[in-house]
Amino acid sequence: MFLAEPRSFVRAAAVAALTLGVPGLAQAAIVVASSGPSAAAFQVGRKLPDNASVTLRTGDTVTILDSHGTRVLRGGGTFAIAPGAAAPDKGSTFAALTMQRAASRVRTGAVRAGLGSQPPASPNLWFVDLTKSGRRCVVAGQPVRLWRLATDKAAAFTVAPAATAKPGFTVSFPVGAMVAPWDTAALPLSDGGMYSVAQANEPVAKLEFAVLPSQPADPEALAAALVEKGCMTQLDLLSTTLAQP
Repeated sequence: MFLAEPRSFVRAAAVAALTLGVPGLAQAAIVVASSGPSAAAFQVGRKLPDNASVTLRTGDTVTILDSHGTRVLRGGGTFAIAPGAAAPDKGSTFAALTMQRAASRVRTGAVRAGLGSQPPASPNLWFVDLTKSGRRCVVAGQPVRLWRLATDKAAAFTVAPAATAKPGFTVSFPVGAMVAPWDTAALPLSDGGMYSVAQANEPVAKLEFAVLPSQPADPEALAAALVEKGCMTQLDLLSTTLAQP
């Protein structure tokens, strides 16, 4: 089975102090990105209690995610982890992003605009962009949907095991279609499996999969699962989509 190595968390130094709360309280946030002088103290995947505060140095940036969305803390200064009563609830956005949808129900217009110079992103966390290499998490028992950004032309891709000469399958996208199902009858998807994607006999991408036993119910738990499995592209999509103003 494919399992990412557990991540070790570095204790905060005096310049990046973490004030811990009462033991046993529910975790309220998880670090999804960090940079700057104190980055080692706030590794991706670190959980922060809701009554904690963090002290950052000048040049530090720590991005945390909780049920209220994603927030960026920029040092120097001391910041409370709890977002405050006025923070918006991102529950509906999270539900839409993680909804298990049939490929036939997805329309071209569902692609949301990108942020800044970023290209448009997938409208669903579980859609697999077959034009980009990397590791992707899927949920056990749920169908896998392959996604493409450009929908102005019909296209066909072949998907096959990367390490063997076994045949795969061809996935076809009509004009206007951005999602198509993985053909599990022709090629069962396995946990830890690696697959090559080609178009017109030219290599396009290599995909590696990790299977989650079930879909986590809240953003913090899902972020932790994605970090554990090494599905960083999906972690970035989750963080970006749930970003607070």
